[in-house]
Amino acid sequence: MKKLLSVLALGAAFASGNVLAWGNDGHRAVGAIADQLLKGSVAQAQVAKLLLPGESLEKIANWPDCVKGTYCGPQSPEMLTYVAANPKHGEYHYTNVPFQNAHYHDHGVGTADDDIVQTLKQAILVLQGKADAASNPHGFSQREALILITHLVGDIHQPLHVGNAFLGKDGQFFVPATQAQIDDIAIFNARGGNDLLLDDAKMTALSDAVIPAPLPAEEGAAKAPAYPKSPTKPLHSYWDTTVVDYAMRRLSTRTPQQFARTVIASTPVVSANTGDPATWPYQWADAALAASKIAFTDVVAGPATQQTSRKGEVYKVWALTVPDNYPVPSSALAKQQLIEGGYHLAAVLQAIWP
Repeated sequence: MKKLLSVLALGAAFASGNVLAWGNDGHRAVGAIADQLLKGSVAQAQVAKLLLPGESLEKIANWPDCVKGTYCGPQSPEMLTYVAANPKHGEYHYTNVPFQNAHYHDHGVGTADDDIVQTLKQAILVLQGKADAASNPHGFSQREALILITHLVGDIHQPLHVGNAFLGKDGQFFVPATQAQIDDIAIFNARGGNDLLLDDAKMTALSDAVIPAPLPAEEGAAKAPAYPKSPTKPLHSYWDTTVVDYAMRRLSTRTPQQFARTVIASTPVVSANTGDPATWPYQWADAALAASKIAFTDVVAGPATQQTSRKGEVYKVWALTVPDNYPVPSSALAKQQLIEGGYHLAAVLQAIWP
């Protein structure tokens, strides 16, 4: 099969937490699915007690990204208080398990005490009323726990927020057995796919050939701001936003609420979770690892090339070769992962408040 070779550009700073899984619409879609599934339930009433007037799971879904000061405008006093109390909050959104692995293990390669699995577990315990100082070291309030669960359930279903690539200088994917092997000299952390780059123009051309065209904008709808476009797109960014757009286009839906209504009406098959809800983040992480293997199927990296960030930091990036039909399986997987995220968010809240 003919392959696509990308050119190079700057990657985003995954290590500093500047990564937004699913982007605005993806997180809102997960929240909107859960909002609709919870209507009339005990869980919906309990959720409402922790929300402010006018809020919903859809509307709070991007809150933990907004506190990074990324795209939501001025920080509220609540956000500033949260950031001050959680200096490592950027690390709550992901873990870096080698994508070739089948399971997430505590203290395994790429994991951390403040990673997404541990943070979700802590937040679930808080809502269950089981948390103590040891199990809730960050002192999450119940409202903070609900906000984090709403967002992080979306994050953990984004394959590259769990399954990470590690590479040698030659671009060969490597499975480190210990954290010490990742030395950024011979073995490199691709930072959730942020240092793996796609040729954006060619990817757009490929997608236009196989993905339905976007619906025309509604009359009077606000236009997205125009930003200078880079010739490349990090693989992580592609999975954050591009595949969400493709997934919505494939269903002829324009908004997260339309997406939610359409997928719920289709009665999708969704994986079930078992046992104590506090263990579900481990199950979600394992499922995300399985999904990340699909994301990396037939993806090949070229030799490392050196780049310099705006801050003068030198790092390595890899140009990717992907199959010509890559937009098809990736958008199908994104659709399923968004659905799983919405249904699992509703399920964990119903398990906490039956």
